[in-house]
Amino acid sequence: MVMAQRQQNKKTRLSARDWADAALAAIREGGLAAVAVEPLAARLGTTKGSFYWHFGNREALIEAALARWIEADTEEIIAAVETEPDPQQRLRRLFTKVTKPAVADPTELSLLASIDHPQVAAALRQVTERRIGYLAGLFTELGFAEDEARRRGLMAYSFYLGHTQLGHAVPSVLPSTEGFLTYLEATMDALLRPKS
Repeated sequence: MVMAQRQQNKKTRLSARDWADAALAAIREGGLAAVAVEPLAARLGTTKGSFYWHFGNREALIEAALARWIEADTEEIIAAVETEPDPQQRLRRLFTKVTKPAVADPTELSLLASIDHPQVAAALRQVTERRIGYLAGLFTELGFAEDEARRRGLMAYSFYLGHTQLGHAVPSVLPSTEGFLTYLEATMDALLRPKS
């Protein structure tokens, strides 16, 4: 009886963030369709009642999961590279930090596959604008005019998305671990080259 009560107390201590993280893991593993209350409750070792304590419906959970994705995969990464004072080194650090993990983590591609869902579309728009804006800001700091900085930010982000897509669809075309740094340096050199 005491063990059952401890388990029940443990179950009731789940936070909205626990649920959001579980929903994000479900999206990573099975796409947006995998966000379902009963399987998530089983995964978390709790009941649907815990879900309804934190969320009114599935859409609210999806919103929370998307907010966690935005926080972890955009804002926390930007905050981590912002500690570097030199904008060129920040850019290199950013690409080193995001390109390899993006190939291993299908979350972004799972979300892109669900672009017709209004909440996902809004989150992707927010993330894309934030990321391109951040990149454009780095190119502005490097001395590029505003229009050119925006173009280069878009090119840099396109590189990231293309790299991510290839890493999932046709990983054999990407450079090996040994050649990855050379590949990344060549990309950075192309992005940083002044207009002739």
